[in-house]
Amino acid sequence: MTPVSADLDRRFRDAAAREQLLDVAYDLVDTPVGELLVATTERGLCRISYDAEPERELDRLARTFGVRVLRSPRPIDGARRQLDEYFAGDRQQFELAVDLALQADFNRRVLGELARVPYGEVVTYGALAARAARPRAARAVGTVMNRNPLPIVLPCHRVVGANGKLVGYAGGLDRKETLLRLEGALL
Repeated sequence: MTPVSADLDRRFRDAAAREQLLDVAYDLVDTPVGELLVATTERGLCRISYDAEPERELDRLARTFGVRVLRSPRPIDGARRQLDEYFAGDRQQFELAVDLALQADFNRRVLGELARVPYGEVVTYGALAARAARPRAARAVGTVMNRNPLPIVLPCHRVVGANGKLVGYAGGLDRKETLLRLEGALL
């Protein structure tokens, strides 16, 4: 097999993204809470994964969005820039298109309300359920938070237990605490 130069490889990936030949473009992004796999479709950001095992995550992306999945940094640049600004303390709100088209109606409603939780503030699962017009669905909201496809951008780290304690975070409670400290929600 003839090796491909780094320049040719980059040009191929950029061209595939530019010509919209991809179902999903992704890249790995270094952050203070670890390496994140960040993926986007033509509609918008579709996945942020902590501690992603790339092979398993790529299979999941292909099953969910289509088989044309390619590591292509350019389509991720906007998300990478905004994540960098967030972690530097220069951004409190993300301005990214998101692709939640394949989420169930309830999940989209909950994630929409989650996006409205202000930087540096927390909300309980029950309060978020009430905001989503399902006041008795706190446990279902917990399930949506656990499966949140876009942690950090859709800030599930801002959701706490009824007693105000840090509970349940798919990225681990250490990360949740780090993100809340970054935002000044924990002293």
